[in-house]
Amino acid sequence: MEAPITSSMKTKQCLPESSCVDDDTRDINEETNQQLLCTFDGSVDRHGNPSIKAVSGGWGVASLVLINQALSSLAFFGVGVNLVTFMTEILRQDNVEAANNVSKWIGTSNIFSLVGAFLSDSYWGRHKTCLIFQSIFVSGLLLLSLSSYLLLLSPCIPGDGTPHCAPPTKIEIGIFYFAIYQIGLGNGGYQPCITTFGADQFDEEEPKESQSKMAFFSYFYVANNIGTLFSNTVLVYVEDKGMWVLGFWLSSGAAFLAFVIFLAGFRWYRHFNPCGNPLSRIAHVVIASLRNWNADVSTTADPNHLYEAADKITTSNEGYGCRRRICHTPDFRFLDKAAAIVGVKEYRSNDEDDEEEDNPPTTSPWRLCTVTQVEEVKCILRLLPIWLCTIMYSVVFTQMASIFIEQGGSMKTDLTSSFNIPPASVSIFEILSVTGVVVSYRYCIAPLLLKHKIGSSNGLTELQRMGVGLVLSGLGMVSAGVVESQRLKYAVKSTSSLSILWQIPPYVLMGASEVFMYVGQMEFFNRQSPDGLKSFGGALYVLSMALGNYVSSLIVTLVMLITERGGESVGWIPDNLNEGRLDYFFYLLAVLTAIDFILFVLCAKWYRCISFQGT
Repeated sequence: MEAPITSSMKTKQCLPESSCVDDDTRDINEETNQQLLCTFDGSVDRHGNPSIKAVSGGWGVASLVLINQALSSLAFFGVGVNLVTFMTEILRQDNVEAANNVSKWIGTSNIFSLVGAFLSDSYWGRHKTCLIFQSIFVSGLLLLSLSSYLLLLSPCIPGDGTPHCAPPTKIEIGIFYFAIYQIGLGNGGYQPCITTFGADQFDEEEPKESQSKMAFFSYFYVANNIGTLFSNTVLVYVEDKGMWVLGFWLSSGAAFLAFVIFLAGFRWYRHFNPCGNPLSRIAHVVIASLRNWNADVSTTADPNHLYEAADKITTSNEGYGCRRRICHTPDFRFLDKAAAIVGVKEYRSNDEDDEEEDNPPTTSPWRLCTVTQVEEVKCILRLLPIWLCTIMYSVVFTQMASIFIEQGGSMKTDLTSSFNIPPASVSIFEILSVTGVVVSYRYCIAPLLLKHKIGSSNGLTELQRMGVGLVLSGLGMVSAGVVESQRLKYAVKSTSSLSILWQIPPYVLMGASEVFMYVGQMEFFNRQSPDGLKSFGGALYVLSMALGNYVSSLIVTLVMLITERGGESVGWIPDNLNEGRLDYFFYLLAVLTAIDFILFVLCAKWYRCISFQGT
């Protein structure tokens, strides 16, 4: 039982975690917290004390995170946008080798998100993890800039766009790869943490701030696209002119400025303590459920036979106290055996009078786990089918960075005799579409849906938005297929007289789908992840994009193997697109997306949302 709140206590502390108590106590806690202006969600300041709303969090510091993300995105994509060209012209690699090396780099960078998420959730916390990986990111960019200036590009004639560099040595190539993979490690480990850390600046248990928290994810995605827009225009132009060193230094400067801006909010950030190693907690549940296999956890069993910690915030085996208690759910009932009290009576102390009747004594975590610990594992199992259904969307999304550009390169790119549109620059319409849809959804569509009582208080639910994103991506592929069919009608040798502006509708549809899918993903995985796995939820969003790249390469390879005819290197996607049927490939992706949408709907209907005690 909690100690009574005295007047002297009111000036020194805030009540923790009002969401895990009964309604009467919650009312008292809310009144006290309103007097003290403290958060309800258990966040703390840099000293470990409960966060005070008036001097922490909110849009003031969240805006620093948004600016930080825009500059970091500019820096990362400023390197990646022309990396294939750099490898072919400077490192003397052929097109296939360079493309494979860039794909490996991007995929590995995204997989590094698991490293950042694990360290953040387990030991370091999100703020410290962001600082460390941003430091790695900045130092990697500086190493790339210095090595390019002093080694790789020193014999070149700068700015003339021709490869006058001497062939690089093995040491120089090794330094280059070390630098770009350091950049990948820094950016990959940082991404899932900064998304969640920015959302941490809003109290999800206070209605107004909860709405702001959901809006943050939309603005975060817009900030990411603004950085990408700058890198795809200004930095592309600089690097296309052969000024690689200047381009790398601009990326380094943007990353350093982002790091400084992130440090500027140090005094006002809200923090959440790390929760210890989640792998050990999962292992405890699995082993304990196997050891207690004969325990009765049927619907007719006494619910008191499932063990839960007495404290409102449970403590992990590493000693971290940070997790709100999660309500018990009937799914995956075999895991409830890990929390079954029956069968562990032999572990009771002889002095049972000192213990509460419904609270068994402390025993090995490999024998007995709390309901909250079991529910953490259930949450992961429920999230995985939803996450798997998002990978197909990422397969479609990656076509904008590859097949769309190849298609655009086979179209008429000159608008006038003196102005050509680079195929990669048409993606500007996708970025403009993202910004327009975010603004229109937040200020027009969501209020209209709320007025007609459709969806949730934030408009459509996260799962509904993800479903809309899948539908729009399928329409985007159909649109791209129609454009390709028209392009083939006007084919001339290896190109076509059809204007590249015909690509605008597919890009606009894909931009709109991003808002619904990727923003919905960020919100969904953040809201539905247990307190001890919030960064892991952010990593799922990044990993879906990584696996999308790999699956896309697999699909393209299989399509080419199946569609090649007569022993000739001709299939749906040949070097000369006029000899292939790229439109069939787009229609195939549309069909696969439709199948994926059906599976997604089934998974969404089955999904059970997480519920914390007292909320």
